[in-house]
Amino acid sequence: MRLKADLTLLIVSVIWGSAFVAQRVAGQLGSVYLFNGARYLLAALVVLPLALRVGRASSPRGQVLNLAYSREQYKWMFVAGFLLFLGSAFQQAGLVYTTAGNAGFITSLYVVLVPVALLIVWRERPHWMSIVAVILAGVGAFLLSTGGRFEVKPGDALELIGALFWTFHVIVLGKYASKFEAMSFSVGQLFVCAILNLGLGVFIESSLTFSWPLMFAIAYTAFFSLGLCYTLQIWAQQHTPPADAALILSLESVFAVISGWLILNERLASIQIFGCALIFIAVVLSQFKEWNSGTMDHDHLVEGR
Repeated sequence: MRLKADLTLLIVSVIWGSAFVAQRVAGQLGSVYLFNGARYLLAALVVLPLALRVGRASSPRGQVLNLAYSREQYKWMFVAGFLLFLGSAFQQAGLVYTTAGNAGFITSLYVVLVPVALLIVWRERPHWMSIVAVILAGVGAFLLSTGGRFEVKPGDALELIGALFWTFHVIVLGKYASKFEAMSFSVGQLFVCAILNLGLGVFIESSLTFSWPLMFAIAYTAFFSLGLCYTLQIWAQQHTPPADAALILSLESVFAVISGWLILNERLASIQIFGCALIFIAVVLSQFKEWNSGTMDHDHLVEGR
């Protein structure tokens, strides 16, 4: 089950990496909150029929719509959706003012911040291999995204704030969302994020000017990077510790570069290829400590210790 969960997170990172190109296009069109609101709402509507089917199958009376979730589930759906809103809002706003390379590097810092947050807030000491892995991942992401030449851009502070919220979103999914049914939880957090983005967008942004590139960006990110991936992420993090999940998801930056090469005809410098190799080594190293331990009981995996 652990291997299946890790492979699922790898697929998620592939899709998220390719979606970064679409988000960059939308960012250049100046759309932030209404763009986020539209794609998160569409994603929620896409996942909703699947959640209803799962809910009907698990309901003793076979109700078509069962909203009788526990207060605890509603609470954590709101918390996850709120963190999702903040992370996506700051990330998309940053893409308006900074380069894709800077945005990719700064966003990927959540990989390094997850074990730090677990240590400070939850008093969970990371494995020494995790410490080495996050350092390698951080250096690799820097070399990959910036080519070794990091120049501060106006939107970098927004991306850094967003990375902090992505950090806690990953932890919340790993430590709390795993207690609830994945499909309904996914729909809940997507709806919360969509409503918050749309509500803020109505007051801050005048309107959403539709164009074919923007419509494609909304559709692609809604169906794949949001509707599909966040649902898969919730399920996978029931069986993978938060710190390790963050490292696997850090491969998003690798696949973002590959997508840029395939779609936008961007080329990789030698130092960027070296950065890809460092991130890959970091991911393998994060998994090796589990193989070496020889025990992966369910409680350990769910609680991320």
